[in-house]
Amino acid sequence: MALRPFNAPGARLALRSKRASQLFQGRQGESEIILDLSRLLSRSFHPTPTGIDRVEYVYARELLDRIPDRLAFAAVHPAGGYYGRLSSAAVRQFLAFTAAKWRNAEQPDAKEGKAAAIRHMFATRPRPVPRATGPRVYLQVSPHHLDDPAQVGAILRAEGAKFVTLVHDVIPLSHPEFARPQGAAEHLRRVETIDAFADGIIGNSQATIDALEPHMRRGLDGRAICVAHFGADAPDIFGDTREDVPDRPYFVYISTIEPRKNHLLLLNIWRRMIEQLGDAAPVLVLIGRRGWENENVIDMLERGELLRGHVIEAGEVSDNRMQALVAHARAMLMPSFAEGFGMPVVEALAAGVPVICSDIVAHREVGGDAPDYIDPLDGLGWMRAIDAYAMPGSAERAAQVARIAAWRAPTWPDYFDIVTRLLEEVTDSVS
Repeated sequence: MALRPFNAPGARLALRSKRASQLFQGRQGESEIILDLSRLLSRSFHPTPTGIDRVEYVYARELLDRIPDRLAFAAVHPAGGYYGRLSSAAVRQFLAFTAAKWRNAEQPDAKEGKAAAIRHMFATRPRPVPRATGPRVYLQVSPHHLDDPAQVGAILRAEGAKFVTLVHDVIPLSHPEFARPQGAAEHLRRVETIDAFADGIIGNSQATIDALEPHMRRGLDGRAICVAHFGADAPDIFGDTREDVPDRPYFVYISTIEPRKNHLLLLNIWRRMIEQLGDAAPVLVLIGRRGWENENVIDMLERGELLRGHVIEAGEVSDNRMQALVAHARAMLMPSFAEGFGMPVVEALAAGVPVICSDIVAHREVGGDAPDYIDPLDGLGWMRAIDAYAMPGSAERAAQVARIAAWRAPTWPDYFDIVTRLLEEVTDSVS
């Protein structure tokens, strides 16, 4: 996801009221949209983003473009845990700081980077909630404090707002074996909060909405529901030639190292390919931080002598570096067992880079006919595909490149057309 320049359960709430401020200047009948930025603020000291971080950033960016006079910002602030409104000017500065940090994650002066984050923390300290002069919609696009229904209820009462939320996935409930310990219980509390309060739900895929419905005691009827696929920014941002990339054919996988992402499959494939091909084997570049419950994968990465020089654990990298690595890869690999959406699939295809991904519903929904799909348990099938794509003049790769030309990337303008229609639908229900 390209960037244009520009946690505290049970925490106390800053809920004093005051006269309506200039934050809401919409026409009568239009809603004030209050975008919660708790997630982004809580990640201020992290050099690189997660997918959820990126989505929250894009919401702020795009809604500032579309409805600046109707948009307000709020957060459960990491400094003290208070909920309140945020200065729009301070948020704009924070967003510019965040975009620059992500694009060049290798800060030469970590101390200055931390000092800058602290300054933004102070500038975005929460302020009292103003009195409403019209309908309000409170929009939360991360799971940041959804596991505390009492807190969310207090926020909605203080704002006098309807609640719209974005659901990224329900994997901890549908596949609890892939979650952190206690992950299923925590995610169930989030779903219970959505069930209790949500007037509108945005799904990143139909697969996510379908997986959510069985866990909603009140069901989905009577709520505004939409499915909107995350967009991909212009592909010409990919391929920064100033970044070094491997000088041999290579493949990339962008993902946190966690059980459902199926890294172990790829590492075993690479071990077999190295045994068969030696130095002629392609390179595998793993982009992403180490997560949880991944001891077998880490053992192979740290102690697998045969993999050295053939498997590169790049870890967390800047956006510039990631985009260059993707642009020159033979293919993006994504053998995960379960996904709510699969953003790397969309972004690679949007850049014209082939994708080999697991044959799961979410991937087919967003990838259509373009990628090559393989069952995530079919190790030999994955090895054959990787071997074929690594070859110069690969017919299989050329065939996918031709399919990509007919594939239409989802765009952020289309995405926010859908989202703003849902926000208006929720507004109309209370006007």
